[in-house]
Amino acid sequence: MSEAVDHPSHYAKGEIECIVALQSALTPEEFAGLCKGSILQYVWREKGKGGIQDLQKARWYLDYLIKSRGDK
Repeated sequence: MSEAVDHPSHYAKGEIECIVALQSALTPEEFAGLCKGSILQYVWREKGKGGIQDLQKARWYLDYLIKSRGDK
């Protein structure tokens, strides 16, 4: 996947990516809600705005959510 999907530069401050900071600041339930909301947003707008890249972003959030839950 492209840099625009996996690690967009505008989502990092120094060495910390926004998603990592959010995960640290939120409870596991809140973080799961954030990821699910992002997934829905990107799937919803796929035809009207971002096309395949929005579907890739939705998949990225789903993969990140799965990894964050570990073996649960």
